[in-house]
Amino acid sequence: MEPDAIRNPARRDWRNWRWQLRHSRPAPRTLERLAGIAPRDRRRWRALLRRYPCRITPYYGALVRWDDPADPLRRQCLPDLAELDTPAPGGADPLGEHAHLVAPGLVQRYPDRALALTTGDCALFCRHCTRKNLWQYGRPAPTRGFLRRLAAAVARRPAVREVIVSGGDPLLLDDDRLDAFLAALRAIPHVEVLRIGTRAPAVLPMRITPALCARLARHRPLWINTQFNHPRELTPEAAEACGRLVRAGLPVSNQAVLLRGVNDDLDTLKALCNGLQRLSVRPYYLFQCDAVRGAGHFSTPWRRGIELAERLRAELGGLSAPLFVADLPGGGGKVPLLRSPILSLSEHRAVLRGHDGRRRTLTRP
Repeated sequence: MEPDAIRNPARRDWRNWRWQLRHSRPAPRTLERLAGIAPRDRRRWRALLRRYPCRITPYYGALVRWDDPADPLRRQCLPDLAELDTPAPGGADPLGEHAHLVAPGLVQRYPDRALALTTGDCALFCRHCTRKNLWQYGRPAPTRGFLRRLAAAVARRPAVREVIVSGGDPLLLDDDRLDAFLAALRAIPHVEVLRIGTRAPAVLPMRITPALCARLARHRPLWINTQFNHPRELTPEAAEACGRLVRAGLPVSNQAVLLRGVNDDLDTLKALCNGLQRLSVRPYYLFQCDAVRGAGHFSTPWRRGIELAERLRAELGGLSAPLFVADLPGGGGKVPLLRSPILSLSEHRAVLRGHDGRRRTLTRP
């Protein structure tokens, strides 16, 4: 993506994450041209952009093969009229987060964990996003008062030992505001562990500055969960960002989403998982795409996902193989989507299915 206003920027600008954000809203005419919208579809196209806006960092746009409608990176970031045509049974809030909102910005679906939604902003509006029905342009940054109240709400829930800091993308907060919020959480006696959910390493790697890493390292144990969905996202810039986090003592895990037309084939997933391991990023989960309204065209058949997951576990080392899961609504949690290897089980005998499909028997005295 090369709108006229951002062609050939200075290197210092390109590496500035705030510059990237300032230039992350493509003009409607640019999007229409990139998507190849026919005149007869312009009314629906404008309705699509009103419902589901578009945001693409110049960095990520430079990775996309815009002349290929099937390009897997293009599919993740460019609006598609299919978003209006593929209703999903999960609706606008497939995980039922609104029903578990215990305070403004705080979701608690599990007794010992809470999700802090610190911001509604993202560097890239992923077209498969679970929270895409909450997207808005121009949403103001959260105030310090809001973040203080959010931390206070966690403090009133003594069973919560782990807080997942999410959004939007919490790394779009400035260093001082993010640092103060994490410090407030770490000061709560019953909060033992923090997690940050961010896609910045994949779509805005210049945000992962040495200064940010130094701030984050103050609040360990702090885990970073990110999302790379395709091996072409594992660029030198992304590798540098992940390396900085790891060298700061911050473990990084990847939570990919299985997306039709993006990564729903074995070779792509193997390249992704092995590439992540080379960067010291643990392939943690491979999610079945949530049944969110506006993302049904990304859904893959259950059997296809299970088949791919089993092939990955058979052909990759344990540290490269993610667990294929679905996130259930209503606080049901993450459920592995794997056929059981246990074919029969008794006190002294187990019949198990190996990765090669063959039956094997284990006995004990």
